[in-house]
Amino acid sequence: MSILLLFSFAYNVYGIRYTHLPNTQKCFKDEVQAHQLTNVEFEVTDVPGQRIDYEIRDSRNGILSKREGIAHQAKASFITEVADTYELCIISTVSHGIRGQEHEISIVTKKGVEAKTYDGIAEAGKLKPLEVDLKRLEDMSDAIVQDFAATRKREEEMRSTNESTNNRVLFFSIFSMCCLLGLATWQVLYLRRYFKAKKLID
Repeated sequence: MSILLLFSFAYNVYGIRYTHLPNTQKCFKDEVQAHQLTNVEFEVTDVPGQRIDYEIRDSRNGILSKREGIAHQAKASFITEVADTYELCIISTVSHGIRGQEHEISIVTKKGVEAKTYDGIAEAGKLKPLEVDLKRLEDMSDAIVQDFAATRKREEEMRSTNESTNNRVLFFSIFSMCCLLGLATWQVLYLRRYFKAKKLID
């Protein structure tokens, strides 16, 4: 049970803390599965005269979540309809006439089961704590199975791409060899005719 919890936590929770320079934009990319809930939590140090905005976009530049002026803490949630790569951008803006300072920014991303809140489920279904834990474990098991299925699908796609690339390289190599052999044969025949015309050889 503890191994399952540890695996799920390590796989579905990501955290980063960094120093953001004034009047700059920094973006991070991550992958999400289809119909997967994703929560992003921000913590920002308060610097007078400076504003931190965030914007989350999908691979087609569609806005998944956006907010201007994060006041110390903020949260964002979104669900993608298809498996995709999303981009999270942090933008710093300094007011005119103010000397910019660095921001300390902390970002924690939770996906799937880790992003769910089971308190509301327990209240709605009048579940006991043990039943809530069993529900959480069931969701974790389903998430792990889906992760393995997605990993296998990506592995099959990569294998197919590798095989296709290998075939193309093989055909190109054979074509190159045929061209080189044809060119060498033509060169030998041309030189032979040339030397015969000059009566250098019989």
